[in-house]
Amino acid sequence: MAIWNPWHGCKKISSGCENCYVYRRDMQFGKDSSIVTKTLDFNLPVKKNRNGEYKLQSKNEPIYTCMTSDFFIEDADQWRDEVWNFIKIRSDLSFVIITKRIHRFLECIPKDWNSGYNNVTIYCTCENQKMADYRLPIFIDLPIKHKAIIHEPMLENINIEEFLQAGNIEQVICGGESGENARICNYDWILNTRKQCIRHNINFYFKQTGAKFIKDNKLYNIERKFQISQAKKADIDYIKISSNQQLFDRLQKSKFRSSFYLKEKDKQYVLDKGMDTIRKHTEDFIAERLAPAYIENDGKQTPMKGHPSFIAQHATASCCRGCLRKWHDIPQGVELSKEQQRYIVNVIMEWIAKQMD
Repeated sequence: MAIWNPWHGCKKISSGCENCYVYRRDMQFGKDSSIVTKTLDFNLPVKKNRNGEYKLQSKNEPIYTCMTSDFFIEDADQWRDEVWNFIKIRSDLSFVIITKRIHRFLECIPKDWNSGYNNVTIYCTCENQKMADYRLPIFIDLPIKHKAIIHEPMLENINIEEFLQAGNIEQVICGGESGENARICNYDWILNTRKQCIRHNINFYFKQTGAKFIKDNKLYNIERKFQISQAKKADIDYIKISSNQQLFDRLQKSKFRSSFYLKEKDKQYVLDKGMDTIRKHTEDFIAERLAPAYIENDGKQTPMKGHPSFIAQHATASCCRGCLRKWHDIPQGVELSKEQQRYIVNVIMEWIAKQMD
């Protein structure tokens, strides 16, 4: 991971700062982490070697910026404009900025920021519900081209559903707290955030378990060297489905799902009725026969048997609540939300459109 720390030191402002790894590390050397100072790497992005080449190369990975401070801390106001200029000069690099001071953002951006720099992603840290409710309403409306949310350290279950609905969050990262005095992270909290991301088709990344990790009501004390690998082993990262193509690729690998297709008479029916009418039929069926929390004879909803939408439901694994759980990670026993219903309808209609090509 490429890191650039133009300044070092920070001041604790919320619960997530309590066991800060920077303070923990500096303490070993008798250093006061609350004093913010420029580093020798202040101008690292624009430093060049003897051949006139930039020392810092992208290697197709982002540059994590200010990892031993906060980019928007007041103490760095006198240096920040120069750093913004370095970032602007190095438009070939992608910079990631993680902050707990999103409330200072508008005070700290350069004059030519406009809607944001293409090569900057801002991560807003929300370690608990209180901070999510405070920071995210600010964050969601800011002029930033690339936005992401990070729950690290994740200290409790956090609901960010309303902020994901805005549609401008690109990724959510979750991770537990490391260190000797680490607070507990519960796997259920991680899974709940993942479900929220899947519902809104947003990238999700489980970064690390933390030192104290609860799974299935059992507490695990995990050594630092295993915290990232154990998270990776869980294999729960979610990659956003672009135009549902990844879903269709998965379905194509299923012998059963890939056996469905629209015959000529089905295609003629779609042409005769029109796609708007087919969508209306599909919306009505999903709302009446698939959306309820509990359905009698689930999997045997056949009032539209022979209808193109019925064929599409089988092809897209959206024919019953069991298939929705398996293929789309939509839980059974809970009424489908309007967003979930729209998602299912869109998947079905996209499949039909592909068949009509």
